[in-house]
Formats: sequence, structure tokens, C-alpha cells
Amino acid sequence: MESTRFVSDLPVEGHLPGFDGATGWLNSPPLTLADLQGKVVLTDFWTYTCINWLRTLGYVRAWAEKYEDQGLVVVGVHTPEFPFEHDVDNVRQAAKEMRVEYPIALDPDYAVWRAFDNHYWPAVYIADAEGRIRHHQFGEGGYAECERVIQQLLREAGRDGIGDDLVSVADDGFEAQADWASLETPETYLGYEQAQNFASPGGAEVDRSHAYVAPDSLRLNQWALSGDWTVERGAAVLSRADGGIAFRFHARDVHLVMGPPSRDTSVPFRVLVDGDPPGAAHGLDVDEQGHGTVDQQRLYQLIREQRSIADRTLEITFLEPGVEAYAFTFG
Repeated sequence: MESTRFVSDLPVEGHLPGFDGATGWLNSPPLTLADLQGKVVLTDFWTYTCINWLRTLGYVRAWAEKYEDQGLVVVGVHTPEFPFEHDVDNVRQAAKEMRVEYPIALDPDYAVWRAFDNHYWPAVYIADAEGRIRHHQFGEGGYAECERVIQQLLREAGRDGIGDDLVSVADDGFEAQADWASLETPETYLGYEQAQNFASPGGAEVDRSHAYVAPDSLRLNQWALSGDWTVERGAAVLSRADGGIAFRFHARDVHLVMGPPSRDTSVPFRVLVDGDPPGAAHGLDVDEQGHGTVDQQRLYQLIREQRSIADRTLEITFLEPGVEAYAFTFG
């Protein structure tokens, strides 16, 4: 029988620059290049609110567990996108809840990011036992190829007993793969620096509280505010209770990065889809009646559609002031 073993003449893409720029570590003492000598090293750039990274996490976690005793070291480099992701306590809590148990290099200053000349969340770089980067994967996908590379580099390092089988991961929760065939709505930021398709009449009044209204109807991928909001550079912040956001989307999943006004506070909200409670289409952070609570600075799943995918309008209303809404993502 012909062997199905993956063998590739992997190029040398550079050398592992190390993690000296990290400001701290979770789950591990600081790891130096000397510590990693003779190991196959998978470096995974992430930030904990990124849905694109979350959909890769099941695979990275499984590789870390499967190959740890055979010479693989996984290092997650947490390089934050949003201001609150610089907070070590937030990263620590997210890592615990997401079961990120491999070493985490904290990179709030982007020093490790720059050392790798990286530009993406997520991004994976795989280095061989001699510290040479032999493979990379930017964005989602490429899981089988990455694992085949891990297996090949472990064999090249002289490790015995490396099989050909690939990991199988649960396809659920935030880690469920996107429904790419029906996804027609892009990531959308709510701060004025990157906002697009804002449809409240008169546009945004930046950096000051303003009373907004939502139009009677929205075109696909348009969004609007209602109530008193302050549109800041990186977020829209609710100034008074009973303000809302409407979004016309086409996707199975709707997520929103948001947080309460301060630690140990919370903001209740309600979600409607086409004017009705979501029912079976409710996301992880919403019940069937559409009720939820913002009590952490993180990504919230509002909708996971069980029916056929169509253009729909989401409305989220916040019952107390102070919520900070950063970005919608879809899947």
C-alpha cells in the first residue's frame, strides 16, 4: 500500500526571533531561545476578542496537548487590539475561560509582533528544532497542513512514534467554524476611526454626546444608533439608558465586542431580530427572549441562526448607560 505520509521540502522562511519583547508571561516562566533549543516551536499570535482566532483555538489547543510530550512547544503571543485587552487580568481571565493552558507571552507594546514582522490575528509560525521558521499560516484554515508540518518537523528532530493521524476538534460555541458559504457581512467597527456604513441621519458627531435616531429601514450591512451616544475613536459609548444599535446583516452568527462602564458593573440588554425575540436563534450570551448582560470586556455572541440564512435586522437595546461597543463580527 502506498504511504499517505506527508513529506514536503519545507522552505526556510527565517529564524525564530524569540520573545524578549514580552512584558510578562502566563502559564510559564519566560521562555528564551536557549530554553527552546531542540524543540519544534509553534508561535500563535492572538487577541482574546478576535473571532477569527477563536475559530482556530480548538486546533492549536489540541496540537499543544497532543505533541507536548513529543517535543512541541506552543507559545501564544497575546498582542491586544482593543485598549482593555492590555489589562493582564482580562487576559488571564479570558485564558482561563477559554482553556488556553500553554505558555502565553504578553505583548502589549507589539515588540514581539514587530520582531516577527507580523500583520495578522491569527497568525501561526512553526519553527524547527534548529530555530528556523519553516511554515506559516495567516488567518483561519490550513489546519491539516499545519499539523502535517508539526509531524514532519518532529520526525526531523529525531522524535519517535509520531503518527499520521490528525486531531479532531469540537465544532461548537465560539470555536465553531464560520458558515463561509452564507457569510455576506464584514467585520464592522463602531468607533469613528474605522467605522463604515453608518446610517443614522446626519452622520456621527465625534467625541461628544449626541441624540441619534435609526432610520426606518437599513440596507444590507448598514448600521445605526438610537438614543444618546458618544462616538469615540475606538468605540461608541452609551450616554443615557435605553439607547440601541440596529444592524442589517446576512450571516449565521452575530458577535459584538463590548464592555461595561467599569469593572464590577453590568449593563442589561435585549436583542430583537426583525422585531421579534430571537428564540432558537439566540447566541451563547442571550436567552430565547433576547435578554443578556454585559458584565465583562469581551466578545459576546448575540445570534446563532438555526434557520436558513437571509438578510435580517438585529436591534440591541441597552437598559442602562455606560456600555462601550467596539466592533461587530460575523460567522
